[in-house]
Parts: sequence; structure tokens; C-alpha cells
Amino acid sequence: MEKMKLGKLKEIDIRDVWAHEQYDFSKWLSSEENIQELGDVLNLSLVDVETEKFVGSYRCDILCRDEITGKVVLIENQLEQTNHDHLGKILTYASGLDASVVVWVVASARDEHASAIEWLNKHTDDSISFFLIEIHAYTIGDSEPAPQFKIIEQPNDFVKTVKRIAQDHELSETERYRLEFWTQFNDVLEQRGKPFNKKKATTDHWYSIAIGSSECHISIDLVNKEHKIRVGLWISDHKERYDFIYQYKDEIGAEMGTKLYWNRLDNKKASMICTYIQGLDFGAQDNYPRLMNEAIDLVIKMRDVFKKYVQAEL
Repeated sequence: MEKMKLGKLKEIDIRDVWAHEQYDFSKWLSSEENIQELGDVLNLSLVDVETEKFVGSYRCDILCRDEITGKVVLIENQLEQTNHDHLGKILTYASGLDASVVVWVVASARDEHASAIEWLNKHTDDSISFFLIEIHAYTIGDSEPAPQFKIIEQPNDFVKTVKRIAQDHELSETERYRLEFWTQFNDVLEQRGKPFNKKKATTDHWYSIAIGSSECHISIDLVNKEHKIRVGLWISDHKERYDFIYQYKDEIGAEMGTKLYWNRLDNKKASMICTYIQGLDFGAQDNYPRLMNEAIDLVIKMRDVFKKYVQAEL
């Protein structure tokens, strides 16, 4: 049997890929494809991208927001080793732009600056998060350079959530069960290669997923009293969009291959199209892996089926 020939992975100087930080790297990173790749690393859905946003007499590299939460995301690039000057800049920019997520993308992170970002995450609440990320580039033989983001420091969302709750009140039994469920759910999502962006585990009964439109999102809801999980498309304050989608009810039902419940909710702003998974019981968790995988499968299917309808022009 002939031996398979394997190439050798070689790291190259990122300055050979992006000669100029502002005109080359920031321009590359702000493109839709690449900002989405960074968003996948951050577990965010990044939209409304702006470059060279002024903060007083200074300019930050990239400003955007998370599609689900609406949080402002600040991205500062440094195609060299971290230094005190840039650390000061990101804090100045974050305060000036009221950013909730701060991302420092660098060529190389010094230990003292990694420690500083770790300290900021430990000593702030869950309203703000700091990421320190290295950007590397690799080739195999004569291949084109392939970029790779490497997380050096990031917030521990589980610790932050517990810290915030502890400051506000003691966890109720239901809140503890929900936090445990979403923490395990995130583990399953990671094991499956993150087919959609992971969100931090909270005590909320819902888990939101972007679908490429600010009008709509998909939500996984824990309805423990009725022993079921609801997976649905929520349409925020846009009855015209719901009516448009409803025209294709039969086609959508056939594509989904599961029973859908259509709720225009005339007495409320939002509308919902959902389905259910039976068997949720916080007190009996043996079936959690099955429930979580079914929920993930439904989200993927719902996102694929509904995407063209939520993004279509009315």
C-alpha cells in the first residue's frame, strides 16, 4: 500500500500576510466572512461592522455589535507584541464607546498583559467581557497562508454568572437546575463542533440563536412545569413578517418534518412558530444528552429552513 504523503505545517510571519495593521489587517478582518469567523471564536454573531470609529481624538479599529444581545463589541488590533500603550487604549476606547465586549487581537501576548486581561475579567461583573486573542498564519508547502485565531484569555462566564447571582440573591432550586442544564448543553454543543454560536450559561429559561436577521431569532426554552423543551422562531414586533412566512406554512412544515405550532399572538408584539421536545425533568437528568442533541438538531433544521423567509424582502 502506497504511503500517503503529508505536508508540513509551517508558521509564517503575519507581517508577510498583512503588511499594514490598518489598511491590510483591519480591512481583512472587517469583511463579512472573516468577522464571522472571529465571531465563531467569541461565540457571538457580529453585525453592523464599522471601522476607524472615532473616540475623542482617537480611532478604534473595529466596532460592531452582537446580533442576539445587542451588546457593543470593540475590536482593537495590534500586529506586534502587546504593550502598555495598547492596553490603555482599549480601556479608553471601551469607556468612550460604552463597549460591553472588548477584543484585543495581537501577534504575540506578553505574560503581564495576559494577566491584566485575566484580572479584568475576574474583577468585573458579567456586563463586560475581555478577550485577548493571538492571530497566527500557517502554510503547508506552497499553499496560501491560512489564518488562525488563538484565545489567550477570555471570561469564565460560569464563574461570572454565579458571582452576579450571588451578589443579587441566592440561587433558587429552579435557577440552579437551569444553570446546570445550559452548562451541560454548552458542553454538548462544543462536542458537536459548535454548529451555532455558544452562549454563556445563565439561570434564564431561554437560549437564543441568531438567524441572520435583527427581526428574528431562534430560542430554546425550558418548560419544566410541562416537562418539555420548546424550540421556536421568534419574530420581534413585526406581524407583516409573520404573515409573509405564514403564506408558506405547508412548504415549511414539509421541510421541517415535524409538527409546528403557529402563534401570531395578536395581543403581543412578538409572534412565534415552534415545536416541542417531550421529556424534560430537572429531577431526572438521565435523558439530558438525548434532549440536548434533539434541541441542537431542531435549531440547525429550523435555521436552514427559515433563513430564506426571514431574510427575504417584503
